Amino acid sequence: MRYIDGFLLTVPKKKLPAYLALAKKAAKVWKELGALEYRECFGEDMKTSCGVPFPVRAKAKKGDVVVMAWIVYKSRKHRDQVNAKVMQDPRIAAMCQLPMPFDMKQMTHGGFEVAVDA
Repeated sequence: MRYIDGFLLTVPKKKLPAYLALAKKAAKVWKELGALEYRECFGEDMKTSCGVPFPVRAKAKKGDVVVMAWIVYKSRKHRDQVNAKVMQDPRIAAMCQLPMPFDMKQMTHGGFEVAVDA
């Protein structure tokens, strides 16, 4: 059963280019080390009359862009193996030393078992 790491965060609009550059580098590492998919999506249509809008849930400030991202793996075991390799990769270690273009305290993350894969 496929497994997903999911992320919800906000990025100040003026820092989107820096975030996108970081995300592209991270995607390359995750894919090289075995992730099946790596997606970073910027919120575009954030108005809804159903449920809580993403900007509210993500506690977005004025001028922030909501980012929804996910990484797909073969299974939870595969995810744990890939992430162990990623955390040992010097490219990721170097990225972690840089100032982040977003507030890490506002990021939400979790692992998900895929229930429907149509």
